[in-house]
Amino acid sequence: MANKAVYRLEVGDEAPDFELQATGDTAGKGATKKTVRLSDYRGKKNVVLAFFPAAYTPV
Repeated sequence: MANKAVYRLEVGDEAPDFELQATGDTAGKGATKKTVRLSDYRGKKNVVLAFFPAAYTPV
């Protein structure tokens, strides 16, 4: 089992680069998935990343 990096960030620290699969209206419907990287936007746009545990899942 590979060790995963652990990031300890403080307010004002620069976020480490990461990538994820983009979602949208066609997510899960056979559309081509797009990989998005934080570095694609660094210095160009403001980015807000929000986590909503259990969002969009049947409860």
